[in-house]
Amino acid sequence: MIETNRLELIPLTPNALKLCVENIAGLEKEMNCSYQGEPLEGYLLAIIKSQLDLVQRDPDNYIWHSIWLLIRNTDRVVIGSAAFKNTPDVDMEVEIGYGLGKAFEHNGYMTEAVKAMCDWALMQGTIAHVIAETYLNGFASQRILKRCGFKEVRREKTIWWRL
Repeated sequence: MIETNRLELIPLTPNALKLCVENIAGLEKEMNCSYQGEPLEGYLLAIIKSQLDLVQRDPDNYIWHSIWLLIRNTDRVVIGSAAFKNTPDVDMEVEIGYGLGKAFEHNGYMTEAVKAMCDWALMQGTIAHVIAETYLNGFASQRILKRCGFKEVRREKTIWWRL
């Protein structure tokens, strides 16, 4: 777990990640929280299912494959999630992705969470850089990355960033 001023960032264990996919009420009960992040459907649910598959195949590295819930300290509300998309690669890079419930946008929560997760990753000794990808029109996400110290490294159909 990582703690910031306003948030707890908690990587879901393999069992908790399975609950996230199959039984969100069970996850809320187990973690004493209320999920109000992005709707767990469509694209996001597909991502979580693929992360669950990775966690089940590589349980020793679950922390790099799992979803991290962003839980607000004051009321235990899950406002969003973030994830490292895989274990560090041969270049000692790891990609981060993130999403926030609409009701919690424009409050600095995601900047706070991304900065804390990147700081944590870079202290692990196996990471030299954190990378991220944004859509060309993903201006909010681009602002988050810039505030966290990321620099644009490549622009094609999407923009790639590196810290």
